[in-house]
Amino acid sequence: MVSRLVLGCGSVGRTLVSELADRPGTVLVCCADEHRIETLRSDRVTARLADPTDPETLEEVERPVDIVVVAADDPATNRVAAELAREHYPDAFVLAYVGEEPAVETRLQIESIVDRLVDREATVASDLVERIGEASMRPRRLRRVLRSIDGSLAVVTHDNPDPDAIASALALCKVARTVGREAEICYFGEITHQENRALINVLDVELHELEPGDIDDYGGIALVDHSRPGVNDQLPENTPVDVLIDHHPPRAPVEARFVDLRSDVGATSTLLVEYLRQLGIEIDETVATALLYGIRVDTDDFRREASTVDFDAAAYLLPFTDESVLERIATPSMSAETLETMARAITNREVRGSVLVSHIEELHERDALAQSADQLLDIEGVRTTLVYGIIDGTVYCSGRTRGATLDIGETLRDAFDQIGSGGGHADMAGAQIPLGLLGENEEAELSSIVHDLIVERFFTAIESRPNARSVGPFADDEDGDADDEESSRD
Repeated sequence: MVSRLVLGCGSVGRTLVSELADRPGTVLVCCADEHRIETLRSDRVTARLADPTDPETLEEVERPVDIVVVAADDPATNRVAAELAREHYPDAFVLAYVGEEPAVETRLQIESIVDRLVDREATVASDLVERIGEASMRPRRLRRVLRSIDGSLAVVTHDNPDPDAIASALALCKVARTVGREAEICYFGEITHQENRALINVLDVELHELEPGDIDDYGGIALVDHSRPGVNDQLPENTPVDVLIDHHPPRAPVEARFVDLRSDVGATSTLLVEYLRQLGIEIDETVATALLYGIRVDTDDFRREASTVDFDAAAYLLPFTDESVLERIATPSMSAETLETMARAITNREVRGSVLVSHIEELHERDALAQSADQLLDIEGVRTTLVYGIIDGTVYCSGRTRGATLDIGETLRDAFDQIGSGGGHADMAGAQIPLGLLGENEEAELSSIVHDLIVERFFTAIESRPNARSVGPFADDEDGDADDEESSRD
């Protein structure tokens, strides 16, 4: 919730207060004009009779304050109030009205202190309120939370991090260091995908692989590109989170001291570009290249769930990046083992209508699931794929779909949330199911049990979704009657 403090309330200030009072958040007006205070209170605006140029006035205001509006009619009063506001609330957005007929020197003094200076001719209340709304406050609240952390910050990606997660963590570490906090990119699992390894190696990005208990060594925790501890990472579920930045829509409520969840952008890297820009942090070639690659990968080169904000972020980053480095990251060599894994996925495929399910025995790299799911989507007549495999007592699934008729993220949530976790984007998603007691079965029996479980729950979830007959096992059957005998398992 945005907290706003108004210091002084002249004629322009009264107009701004009227606009602010109608917006979400709290408003407190401190003004030395007793008549104006009574008028504000009669309009149900919280107002306090106090001198806006007195330091004690600001000391008595409950913190934190996100926005300070300096709006007396007297330029000298506004200059002193602006100085006090900047001193007491270094992370707040400070907007100041220059006052009536200011001296040139006074105007320049105020302008050097505040984030935005306005005069009567330029004042349009609704426009100014929009400019100091939620979007302007996020970077300052983030910086305030980071500054309050006692010790180093662990920026935790999801397991087996992809380019978007790595780039976002790299950028957040940079933001943390600007407020004097050490920060480290942390992850569980392995980094096996050749493009992910290339990103780390070519850009020389340092990451710390976490072991159980390591997280206790940090003073703060940030999650990037995922939103719940214990889901797609190996943190304890009750781990307190300080910062959370993600672009995936969560299915359950999430908690953190600072939360930025925006599913209307295509990549978490896009959100981090916004923070770097608004906080005026210089972007070096390494960070810019990583962020641009993160956006490209998560939007499939701007063909998947890309928004105008993603394009704008990419355009901003481009002058800072090295195109030859991007090319080296995007075209790494593929290991023979990865090719063999993908070949097994092709061999084990089972197709029902336009939906393909496959499994990989002896899975060693989780990233091979995603690569296989992508490749199998190119088979003629296939519009949805799900590839799964087992590693260390957990079934991992990767799903893809083409076209707008099925939301694969919601489908995997419906299918597997009751026995594990699942979710993601409309066209790209994943799931994890712990085997538990099932893992005590013989290998051959376990394989059969897992296959039946995955297939049954997946197709049941598909058939319960809207437009099921255009995407599920009925897709190629004009009469709408599924014929199990027509299913093929090659």
